[in-house]
Amino acid sequence: MDKYWVKKKRGEKNIKRSLFGELNKDYPKVTFGEGNILTLDEGRKVFDASCGAAVSCLGHGDKRVIEAMVKELDKGTPYVASAFFSSDITEKLCNNLIEGTEGKLARVYLTCSGSEATEAAIKIARQYFSEKGEGDTRVKFITRWESYHGNTLGALSVSGHRARRAPYIPLLMKNVHHISPCNPYRQKLHGETDVAFVARKAAELEAKFQELGPETVVAFIAEPVVGAALGCVPAVPGYLEAMREVCHRHGALFIVDETMCGMGRTGTLHAWQKEGIVPDIQTMGKGLGGGYQPIAAIMVSQKIVDTLLDGTSEFIHGHTYEGMPIQAVAALEIQKIFKEEKLLENVNKQGIYLEKRLRNILAEHPNVGDIRGAGLFWGIEFVKNKISKEPFNSSEHISQKIVDLALSKYDMTVYPGTGSVEGVHGDHIILAPSFRITEQEINYIVDVVSKTIHEVFS
Repeated sequence: MDKYWVKKKRGEKNIKRSLFGELNKDYPKVTFGEGNILTLDEGRKVFDASCGAAVSCLGHGDKRVIEAMVKELDKGTPYVASAFFSSDITEKLCNNLIEGTEGKLARVYLTCSGSEATEAAIKIARQYFSEKGEGDTRVKFITRWESYHGNTLGALSVSGHRARRAPYIPLLMKNVHHISPCNPYRQKLHGETDVAFVARKAAELEAKFQELGPETVVAFIAEPVVGAALGCVPAVPGYLEAMREVCHRHGALFIVDETMCGMGRTGTLHAWQKEGIVPDIQTMGKGLGGGYQPIAAIMVSQKIVDTLLDGTSEFIHGHTYEGMPIQAVAALEIQKIFKEEKLLENVNKQGIYLEKRLRNILAEHPNVGDIRGAGLFWGIEFVKNKISKEPFNSSEHISQKIVDLALSKYDMTVYPGTGSVEGVHGDHIILAPSFRITEQEINYIVDVVSKTIHEVFS
């Protein structure tokens, strides 16, 4: 029996009342966190090598962020109703985030989760065209298979994660159309250059515009580095620019989802900054609050703001817990720590070292098909046959076995993923350690991951 959890039979006493995860599983309980270490109720120490779901960018228990939150709580207004009021700390965070784009984006909408951010992005994109007088025609969205943009119905509609969509297909938006992802490991032809591959991808998007009618498309949505659905697959150089060009040629918007890959995770504050390709709308989350508060956001371009100002002068949308001061103070303190501790420099430095160690130790393993990523966001895809790239059947639960063994035997968290091959089969894991990670700790992570992989496949 696994030392971390047990499965209870129906009818057994003391069944838990929470509705999270597997209903019959008792999960280990965390009682304390400090740095990269989570302490469980039985005293075990777990090394968090995935920051949960790439969330805890500063690690756990940062005293400075906690003290900033306590100070804000002492004011007695952790929540203010955005329909009536704003707050100084909320405006400071919005200003800080726009400064982080060097003024290339214009305004910020703060909400509570990546899914809510995606919903806001969908709605403001639609409102933009409504205010422009194109509301009767611009009604369709284009997105990609093997993508993930959130779990609410709108966000799930524009996602391409087939397993998570499956139970809800009858409820999903019918005006969303999918094209293939940008996955060079599985899609590049023999001898095909990056330039040719990007041209082929742009042609696919162009064909979809023509199929739907260019004047009917609201936006194309993409993750610069695909997280959960594909396992840290970065866009090929030139891809984002080419896709944006297709969108803008037809008057549609270009939306990037950086909920998982943004906020410094891949080495720049925003993933699009690596290529200087400014989106019309961007989502962000996870690392924005670092796990200290549930906060996410969208940022929009000046042309969208100007269109709304010339029309209704409002964003026709809202959530109860948007723009809360307690959320904003945590996010703002994290941004300050990024700069003062030069954490993005460490992300790049240690990311290079993590890639080197992973490739040196695991690249030749017969069941490791691909190692890919950027910054401190790395995925390992597993295959049954290294030459043919044949995936394991989903029924074998390879990635979950690796995650379970890493936690139960080696006291380490890594993040699992499936469906990287046409949304059905294929397994990967994600490593996303904190931005304060050291070279010594990376050696430890790679050592544990290597032992776990060798043991599972032995």
